[in-house]
Amino acid sequence: MARLLSINVGLPRDVAWQGRTVHTGIWKAQVKGPRRVRRLNIDGDGQGDTAGHGGEHRAVFVYQDESYRYWQEHLGRSNLVHGQFGENFTVEGLADTNVCIGDRYRIGSALLEVTQPRVTCYRLGIRMDEPDMAALLVRHGRPGFYFRVIEEGDVETGDEITQIAVGPERMSVFEINALLYMPPHPRERLERALRIPALSRGWHRSFEALLDQQKDNKTAGNAGLGPVASPAPAWRGFRSFRVARKIAESGNVTSLILEPADGHPVATALPGQFVVIRLEPSAAQAMTRSYSLSSGADAASYRISIKREPHGAASLYVADELKTGDVIALGAPRGSFTLRPDARPVVLLSAGIGVTPVLAMLHALAAQGAMQDVWWLHGTRNGREHSFAAEARGLLARLAHHHSHVCYSVPDPADRPGLDFDTAGHLDRRLLEQLEVPRDGDFYLCGPAAFMSDLTAGLAALGVPPDRIHTELFGSKPSLTPGIAAAPKPRAHMPAGATGPGPMVSFARSGLNVRWGPSYASLLELAEACDVPVRWSCRTGVCHNCESGLIAGTVDYAPDPLDPPADGNVLICCARPRNDVVIDL
Repeated sequence: MARLLSINVGLPRDVAWQGRTVHTGIWKAQVKGPRRVRRLNIDGDGQGDTAGHGGEHRAVFVYQDESYRYWQEHLGRSNLVHGQFGENFTVEGLADTNVCIGDRYRIGSALLEVTQPRVTCYRLGIRMDEPDMAALLVRHGRPGFYFRVIEEGDVETGDEITQIAVGPERMSVFEINALLYMPPHPRERLERALRIPALSRGWHRSFEALLDQQKDNKTAGNAGLGPVASPAPAWRGFRSFRVARKIAESGNVTSLILEPADGHPVATALPGQFVVIRLEPSAAQAMTRSYSLSSGADAASYRISIKREPHGAASLYVADELKTGDVIALGAPRGSFTLRPDARPVVLLSAGIGVTPVLAMLHALAAQGAMQDVWWLHGTRNGREHSFAAEARGLLARLAHHHSHVCYSVPDPADRPGLDFDTAGHLDRRLLEQLEVPRDGDFYLCGPAAFMSDLTAGLAALGVPPDRIHTELFGSKPSLTPGIAAAPKPRAHMPAGATGPGPMVSFARSGLNVRWGPSYASLLELAEACDVPVRWSCRTGVCHNCESGLIAGTVDYAPDPLDPPADGNVLICCARPRNDVVIDL
């Protein structure tokens, strides 16, 4: 007979961890007497990070007394108390191998339904004083599970747990958990899981992504957890390319036509992808930067276009010192900001040098003779800074159904309204409404951070679904550090203390080259020491939130990831450089 052994609740608190403040509800304490179970929570309980925990499908977390006994033996710990795994219900019975998604149980006067396994993050490691705990739970098949509340009611320690209904497909918590996190991911089981109505939305989306990955014959990486290289980079590391031509596109943008030094064809890039280049003005100075490809598919060369920044060492070197005939190192095209092969209207929105990836998309649309409506919406300061104006007009003229609108925020007196530009001002939601841009199209946005934020919010307010808004942000991507208290974000910098003796670690988007040192447990810790924006959750190679592009070099893992990253990617939370590496951060 299954029984409720303990009810555990706790409100979020701030705890100190590695020099930071973590807001977390992982600390739970046993309570006596009846407690009301409500749709989103148990009375007296709360979650510190509602993006990752809590909500209707994660209202009550359940863990088994038998798993406590297992961990006591495995970890050599005799001091574990109910609630230590952050669970609301400690139960006797209801093993992860027996309980199925969709099962319904009566406890006291509450009716509850199993929705998903627990997704474990780093905070359990803090609570348990076992940093690898998130990986251990998955590796040992003991995650625990969540209930959603079908009927609110009162529960009390000692209540009998009675099964009321059996979930369809009879897929256990153990099986569902392994299906997402551990290879292989059999198609038949994924399809079975997607037929379970009770499965939470997040897990449903993950299994759909894994199915789509198999349909596209992309076998490397785990699309249910992180980005899958599409396609995998055509080569590892860098190839030598020669500067065939330098072109002044405007007063502040220079294009480089790059041809492979070995004379072999280049790999076809998808429209919207970027490359990482390494510039070496001197033996003592190397600069690694990422730039979008700005032209259409070409078997002989690539084009990148670089804006001159007043304090940008790489852009100044390209504009003033790099010469035709010089050789630079170039990584293979990569990135998921690419043109979708659909018949829907295409809306290309850009500002400033953000024009480059969407210009490559316009090249592709013109080359294929696209028949759908194509909208070209671009903003810049004035005619002196309006790069690719004639090129864009020529490409649009080759399309059967095209629309164009150019905004100058600070037009020069010589700039001609109606000829050089259409509107004085900025691209914004109001202008999109006036132009009657179709809401059912695919929108591709690239430009400065404020432009991206404003236009993304504006499109959402106009009713454009989130999956139709595709964005590319130059520079570092937004960080994801769940539960960490907000603090000012300084620019990326060299770490404090003496330079390490190890391999060179280059953060391409941040423009930082740092020697690896023995004081860091992972590439993630080195990035954090440099205030390079990073994304993570488990810190043990489980969740893939930290998955980043590995442009060059090789790494070792400790612990080994449960499922390897995609080809050309790295899980920085558990990786250490074996030699010089370049990372897309």
